[in-house]
Amino acid sequence: MTSTDLNVLINQQPYTVPAGSCLMDAIDRFGIQPPFAAAVNLEFVPRGQYAQRLLQDGDQIELIAPITGG
Repeated sequence: MTSTDLNVLINQQPYTVPAGSCLMDAIDRFGIQPPFAAAVNLEFVPRGQYAQRLLQDGDQIELIAPITGG
């Protein structure tokens, strides 16, 4: 890790991403496949804003896939 890395949590697991990373970068690093919803610090982020939502050190990201069945 360099001093320009950010420490984030993705689904309660620690990850390191480069400074200046956006939510889309974190999603790519996590490797989840659509469909899913994303939230940063408990705030829902619309899919069209993933590339604009810049991450900060300590952000908590939740990636939630729908559950099917009954």
